[in-house]
Amino acid sequence: MDTGSTGFMLLACSLVMLMTPGLAFFYGGLASKRNILAIMIQSFVSLGWTTVLWFAFGYSLCFSGGAGGIMGNLDKAFLHGVLPSSMYSNGKIPEVVFIAYQMMFAIITPALITGAFVNRVTFKSYIIFLTAWQILVYYPFVHMIWGGGLLAEWGVLDFAGGIVVHATAGFAALASVFYVGARVNKVSVPNSIPLVAIGSGLLWFGWYGFNAGSEISVDFITSTAFLNTDVAASFATVAWVVVEWIHMKQPKFIGLLTGGIAGLATITPCAGYVPLWAAPIIGTAAGVVCYFAVQLKNRMKWDDALDVWGVHGIGGVLGTVLLGVFASKAVNANGADGLIYGNTGFFFKQFVAVAFASAYAFLFTYVMLSLINLVTRVRVTEAEEQMGLDLAIHGEKAYDEGSL
Repeated sequence: MDTGSTGFMLLACSLVMLMTPGLAFFYGGLASKRNILAIMIQSFVSLGWTTVLWFAFGYSLCFSGGAGGIMGNLDKAFLHGVLPSSMYSNGKIPEVVFIAYQMMFAIITPALITGAFVNRVTFKSYIIFLTAWQILVYYPFVHMIWGGGLLAEWGVLDFAGGIVVHATAGFAALASVFYVGARVNKVSVPNSIPLVAIGSGLLWFGWYGFNAGSEISVDFITSTAFLNTDVAASFATVAWVVVEWIHMKQPKFIGLLTGGIAGLATITPCAGYVPLWAAPIIGTAAGVVCYFAVQLKNRMKWDDALDVWGVHGIGGVLGTVLLGVFASKAVNANGADGLIYGNTGFFFKQFVAVAFASAYAFLFTYVMLSLINLVTRVRVTEAEEQMGLDLAIHGEKAYDEGSL
């Protein structure tokens, strides 16, 4: 066992775990005052329920089974055969550390979707959604790309989740908006921008574990992924602020925070595969493209309340495509050379893979919500929405206005 890599991966695992509460704070601050707890619980419940699913069969479906498939098998259900001394395939860290690290990815991915349908979905239907979406969207793409499955054999790369996490979640969010419909009252201002800033800071901090940790060891690629992550996020932040300042005539703090998240989502598939000089280009592209994706969403009147599609969906797609452009084997011998190095085939594979993943996540989510609605009501009533889901569903309030 490599104790240095093991210690780093335990730290990275903890950082990725912290991203889910960070996401809850980010979304909680953006939500209206009457829906703070309702959106936050949708993130926090994944910490518990996704862990149960992962222990029972999620890890096995993702990381067991033969090569080239769509889904793994149940050989490691309930972590059967996993011993304290079992090692991950790279021979550097215990398998239990890898299990925990990948579980944190499974926890946060469906939680990303919730920002799209804030204050419109019943909690019971969300739990069913969380379960089915994990099993039939997230697990297959993890296995196909990170578990040695079909897309991995084809040569598709995704360092930390541009396809697996952001594209699938972002386009699932858009499908959920189309199915659930618009809010009764779309005039909803953030209840606490400082809370959004806290959540944003935790997400950015955790993203170092998300991206650098995806090397699953400590080496030169780990440090490259770490710096690429920060540089791209910083350039995206600046690009978003500049574009929004020109467009809206004012620099917005919410825009600055959102731009950072867009940059982080976009660099995610690229972090350990592209040279350092590409990170500013990728980050700048993220800030500009994701900003205009959000503006398109507004013009089309798609009620993606917290811009999940524009930031995560488009960010994931953009990052995956740009990986097809800038990837370099000089950075990572296990990667590929991209379009600028003459490898048009790899660029084509990246484009097709992310288009397929986005389309599948969109269509499956729409159909799944339709089926869930046959079992239990998906959308809350207008009276519940007007009251706010904190009280209507959970019987709680985020703030006691009567307290001093």
